[in-house]
Amino acid sequence: MIKIPARPYPLQLNPAHTALLVIDMQRDFLEPGGFGAMLGNDVARLRGAIRPCQALLAAARDAGLLVIHTREGHRPDLSDAPPTKLRRGAGAKRIGDAGPMGRILVRGEPGHDIVPELAPQPGEPVLDKPGKGAFYQTDLALVLGNRHIAHLIVAGVTTEVCVHTTVREANDRGFECLVVSDAVASYFPEFHRAALDMITAQGGIFGWVTDAAQVCAALTRTAA
Repeated sequence: MIKIPARPYPLQLNPAHTALLVIDMQRDFLEPGGFGAMLGNDVARLRGAIRPCQALLAAARDAGLLVIHTREGHRPDLSDAPPTKLRRGAGAKRIGDAGPMGRILVRGEPGHDIVPELAPQPGEPVLDKPGKGAFYQTDLALVLGNRHIAHLIVAGVTTEVCVHTTVREANDRGFECLVVSDAVASYFPEFHRAALDMITAQGGIFGWVTDAAQVCAALTRTAA
């Protein structure tokens, strides 16, 4: 067991039953010219999470943790995308339209892929999801159950949308979640702060929050 300093109180976990979940660090969300930028967002705010995610990946791999990546996107025929999702928004471009990195949020297109800085290593599961939560219409629960995972260290984007939805889903399924504050990010700083506060409110109603340095230090001691 290792103890990680966190809010609202330190978290004890067993690395053998812990996974690192990196959510939706995709080119369409993080790179200039992607869907996020086309919606008028400052992608630099998301790109700030890349370096902490790199540190987490290195520490988790060295410690032998299960590492899982997710990507939000849809089948090329958009048959798995609810019409309401396709209609939503007032931008000039929507899901499935052609963009600078191929069709927006369509599986197999360049923009759908994970940024090169955080490329999955061979053997690390990459789960494609059609919604915000990583459990919805995926086999994430099966993957975690087969490895007897009880704790999730959560990174990725965006804090208040796909990260928060996944943490809430995990909480209802009995997983304990540690969200890494500088390895998650939002286009909206005020949403980022509020989302993290929601996780730790009322004694940790959805889980714990700490930073990458604390997680990496604890995992490094385990690896040693």
